[in-house]
Amino acid sequence: MSQAEDPRRAAAGKVTIEDIHQLSGASTPHFALQIRNRIAALIAPLPPEHPARIAGEREIARLEQLGRSGQAFGEAAATGEPHLPSLSSV
Repeated sequence: MSQAEDPRRAAAGKVTIEDIHQLSGASTPHFALQIRNRIAALIAPLPPEHPARIAGEREIARLEQLGRSGQAFGEAAATGEPHLPSLSSV
C-alpha cells in the first residue's frame, strides 16, 4: 500500500489528484483492473464534488478500457517495418 492509499487520508478528505496520478501513472493492461480497484477504494469516502474523486472516476474509466481492450500499437512505420499486433489483456 502506498502512502496515498492510507484510509485515514481518504476519511479526512486529504486525497489529492496527485495521489490518483501516482497510483495510475504507469498502468499496463495486465494491472489496470487491480489499479482501478485501488483507486476506487481510495476515493470511496470522498464527496462527489471532491476534485480527487472526479479525477479518480476518470482514471477508473480509462483503466477499465485499458484492462478490457488491451494495448494497441500504432501503424507500421513508413520504412517497411512489420506492423506489431495489438495485445489483448483478457
